Amino acid sequence: MISKRIEQLGGVFLLPVAIAALAFVLIGAPASWVTLTIAGLSMGMMIFLMASGLSLVFGLMDVLNFGHSAFVSFGAFIAASVLTWSAGWLTSDSIALNVLALMLAIMAAISFGLLAGWFFEVVIIKPVYHDHLRQILITMGALIISEQLILAIWGGTPLSVPRPEFLEGAVIWGDVSIEIYRVFAFLVGAVIYAGLYFLFKRTRIGLLIRAGVENREMVEALGYRINRLFLGVFVLGSALAALGGTMWAGYETLISPALGSEMMIVVFIVVIIGGLGSIEGTLLGALIVGLMGNYVGYLAPKLALASNMLIMMAILMWRPSGLKPAVK
Repeated sequence: MISKRIEQLGGVFLLPVAIAALAFVLIGAPASWVTLTIAGLSMGMMIFLMASGLSLVFGLMDVLNFGHSAFVSFGAFIAASVLTWSAGWLTSDSIALNVLALMLAIMAAISFGLLAGWFFEVVIIKPVYHDHLRQILITMGALIISEQLILAIWGGTPLSVPRPEFLEGAVIWGDVSIEIYRVFAFLVGAVIYAGLYFLFKRTRIGLLIRAGVENREMVEALGYRINRLFLGVFVLGSALAALGGTMWAGYETLISPALGSEMMIVVFIVVIIGGLGSIEGTLLGALIVGLMGNYVGYLAPKLALASNMLIMMAILMWRPSGLKPAVK
């Protein structure tokens, strides 16, 4: 009865609320709790951008792409280079020039993600469909090569990432300090989530993709080219990873060639606990990881690194398929 009532109220979507409520009691200081919660939500949204593409490719196309984090790294470094090139616009008093510089950086990263995703799927992934071992080996090799390319182009020294002037600073409300960039990152993630949800749940293309996953032969018999649809999913996922890398670069303001490899573990954790192929599950997992990382880092810093693994173990013991796996 209790379980059924919880499902009616929102089910697993209540988990972030429950975590936030428990953290409020443990932290005890409302101002610190608000700051940590907003930081966790913005971090979760940025992780969602990086993880959503992998969730779709892994869950819908059954492709183990360990090279996914390469798109994150390249997106971050390309955006940082464009922002550095347009530094004069970033520091201008004109918000229009600030926004233009930011849009150029975002579009450059996304454009790279689209082109690199197309090349990656056609040349590297397509020959090893339905062979998980070869997928792991070849995508790991591609990741290593990508990291070496970043070292060759940008060097091994950490790269500083300038921010637009209008995203600098914080909003002060009593004892609460909220960084403007964190709010911006949360809003970007929310818009992307809404767009993905609409695409896969409310459009004909989304219906065909989901139908192709369940019964490829039937969709092809109806005259649709499922290969092109799956290519589109892979390209979209790569572009989202590059966008996520861009947002994370602005968040960190200092990036290294190991960025993608460092984030790959977190991204895989989010995909696994959220449920493969599920946009809602990926968002849920990303928010949980983001909130837990901030709360545990404040309450017990020594457990911060282990918190993601612990939450993954707990969730998989409860729901082995993840919190909200895609229904195929």
